[in-house]
Amino acid sequence: MEAMSPQEVQKLREDGRKILLLDVRNEDEYAEVHAKDVILHPLPTLDVDEVKEIHENGGYEDTVYCICRSGARSQTACGQLEAAGMKTVNVTGGTLAWVAAGLPTGD
Repeated sequence: MEAMSPQEVQKLREDGRKILLLDVRNEDEYAEVHAKDVILHPLPTLDVDEVKEIHENGGYEDTVYCICRSGARSQTACGQLEAAGMKTVNVTGGTLAWVAAGLPTGD
């Protein structure tokens, strides 16, 4: 699995690339703050087939970008998705780094 900083991921978005950013934190964490335009799929209930369907039907580029609070859960999610044949990138530093960098957050 690859890794990218939040700034690198946001740059891809700003360059007009359509990427699937998957937030694997719990719902209460997501409600506090989350990166703009993420899709929530908490790690404890991560449904690989559902993520595959969203990814394939959403017109996204071939890689799924996973983010959590600091990077550990997203690394686990990347492993699960890769085991199902998907390409992944772990967003290093997670949402903490995203917010610290002043990147866009959702409502």
